[in-house]
Amino acid sequence: MSDRFELFLTCPKGLEGLLIEEAVGLGLEEAREHTSAVRGMADMETAYRLCLWSRLANRVLLVLKRFPMKDAEDLYHGVLDIEWADHMVPDGTLAVEFSGHGSGIDNTHFGALKVKDAIVDKLRTPTGERPSIDKINPDLRIHLRLDRGEAILSLDLSGHSLHQRGYRLQQGAAPLKENLAAAILIRAGWPRIAAEGGALTDPMCGVGTFLVEGAMIAADMAPNLNRELWGFTTWLGHVPALWKKLHSEATERAAIGMNKPPLWVRGYEADPRLIQPARNNIERAGLSHWIKVYQGEVGTFEPRPDQNQKGLVICNPPYGERLGDEASLLYLYQNLGERLRQACMGWEAAVFTGAPDLGKRMGIRSHKQYSFWNGALPCKLLLIKVNPDQFVTGERRTPEQRQAEREQAAYDQAPTEPVERQYNKNGNPIKPAPAPVVEQARLSEGGQMFANRLQKNLKLLGKWAKREGVDCYRVYDADMPEYSMAIDLYHDWVHVQEYVAPKSIDPEKASARMFDALAAIPQALNVDKSRVVVKRRERQSGTKQYERQSAQGKFTEVSEGGVKLLVNLTDYLDTGLFLDHRPMRMRIQKEAAGKRFLNLYCYTATASVHAAKGGARSTTSVDLSKTYLDWARRNFSLNGFSDKNRLEQGDVMAWLEASRDEFDMIFIDPPTFSNSKRMEGIFDVQRDHVQLLDLAMARLAPGGVLYFSNNFRKFQLEDNLSERYAVEEISDKTIDPDFARNAKIHRAWKITAR
Repeated sequence: MSDRFELFLTCPKGLEGLLIEEAVGLGLEEAREHTSAVRGMADMETAYRLCLWSRLANRVLLVLKRFPMKDAEDLYHGVLDIEWADHMVPDGTLAVEFSGHGSGIDNTHFGALKVKDAIVDKLRTPTGERPSIDKINPDLRIHLRLDRGEAILSLDLSGHSLHQRGYRLQQGAAPLKENLAAAILIRAGWPRIAAEGGALTDPMCGVGTFLVEGAMIAADMAPNLNRELWGFTTWLGHVPALWKKLHSEATERAAIGMNKPPLWVRGYEADPRLIQPARNNIERAGLSHWIKVYQGEVGTFEPRPDQNQKGLVICNPPYGERLGDEASLLYLYQNLGERLRQACMGWEAAVFTGAPDLGKRMGIRSHKQYSFWNGALPCKLLLIKVNPDQFVTGERRTPEQRQAEREQAAYDQAPTEPVERQYNKNGNPIKPAPAPVVEQARLSEGGQMFANRLQKNLKLLGKWAKREGVDCYRVYDADMPEYSMAIDLYHDWVHVQEYVAPKSIDPEKASARMFDALAAIPQALNVDKSRVVVKRRERQSGTKQYERQSAQGKFTEVSEGGVKLLVNLTDYLDTGLFLDHRPMRMRIQKEAAGKRFLNLYCYTATASVHAAKGGARSTTSVDLSKTYLDWARRNFSLNGFSDKNRLEQGDVMAWLEASRDEFDMIFIDPPTFSNSKRMEGIFDVQRDHVQLLDLAMARLAPGGVLYFSNNFRKFQLEDNLSERYAVEEISDKTIDPDFARNAKIHRAWKITAR
């Protein structure tokens, strides 16, 4: 065989530039960059060195042959032409990988099969011995790459991918591959910082990949020093003496590095379930005396070992894919930026993110950005020098923002309710508690305007809510068109529903405004960031709004009009309590004394609980969902009601047709549309409301009252109903101040017998 070989080094997309620098440094000659690969020439010693020392490559492929290929027959004969007896024994094991297409081969499995057949036919002995397939640990791993009519046949010297160092047997939900983590560290300047004695910390360390890769770089430890099985281990062209020499040199270098005073390398992780897996990985890497991992939130981590120590803060924050992630991720990035400003002055930071817009919310500018790929996800590496010159204190205003600011100022100058002066026992006036202060430096100008609006609304509505005994109400409903969302307070929680922007709005601008608003909400409403829940409200069809979105199962107790109710802010699009129907519930409570009350499409039966609170003789609540009836049962129990309150599971129309009971008060708030599998046919409120009301009125006792409402904006009550019943629209009487801006949130009618 030749003393020089052509090598292909494969790598993740985006690492080619770093890999070619590394490979040339390790001895690769005539190096050229390809997509997800580097090509060059080397002797066997360099090939071994690349296997042992490359922190960035996935595989080291030794090219055996290149040949033109027009069809499957060319492929077979090109592979057959190799002297395979120089590479493996006849009864050895084999694995074949095939990439590319064309030349009559569009199926990689078929291409791999043709390569395997050629090798087996070449090595088959007269006695029938032949290689067998072993896809896990073969004696020889062959790779054929088809590139524009040329077949490149290679021997994989690596075996398993080089990113699998062997220390990470336990991992978190979305870990970085080890070679990608090493590339990020190199781009962030960690080799330079480590050489200067700098520290390394990861405030979201997960199972410790950044920490281990960083410590191996600092200790001059070959990343694959502890690997036992290689692609060349049983290759007949393997030179054991040469490999032993290189491995011994690497072992000696690691020993020298590990005997140096260890650098300060620390990790912090909020999830307690990941602490032990991280420590186990660190121990397997032999770096327990270098790396320490602690449990702690991002907002509390302390990266400085002492006032004079400097170094690198590196992290890979989560990107977010679930409903409501926007708020938690925004606050996570804000907390990270705050900790960098407070505790890491003079340090360098590297934030690897798949959501670069969130990176802008840290309040610190990056001086460099690099593009990477984490699998199929495009990502950015933001490099930051933590010093006051890089801190963000505001943003330039666009003409649109200046106009919005003028409109906001006019609104803020509008008269408000007079302040009620209070006095202490000595007769001296008590100074009112100061309103929550919005930190100007933390918000964009748009965010500041939004915060001002929220504070104005809170001041107006808070007094009304306290007077009415309500601790859950709407504080904002798309008041400023460019911030299109509804914001509800539930005691000390905030529930945000983002209305999806129309297609005419630039998605990037809509996203930026959403983040502006989320940044302003905790400060303006004086709530903890962890108590902000975000959902996206789109045009609904069927029962989508009732479908489970999450499974946290966390309920929060709220109150209105002396009634305690349970809401779930995370698991469904709606919370279990329709705030806009509060006036109707209060009306029912006031009128329910001694009456038999029927609640159709009861949802979580909040109106029934109000009726029971008002002294109803009995309540009957009907809904198709067992989940919501169980919820209703908990609402009754929370208020001490159990007897006289029936919960009926069933299709309302069918239930009404079968019922012969009489009721003195009936409340109906049907869905706009329903096609549940548990009911016959489809319910459409516009089409079916006459039949629904006729069935319900048949169950109404003499002198009774039926309240009917719905939220379908285009709904029209059938005219001929007024010929049979006394019908009065009471919509304007069922809107509280918190929905005054959205008077069309629902319509309501009072219906009685003539």
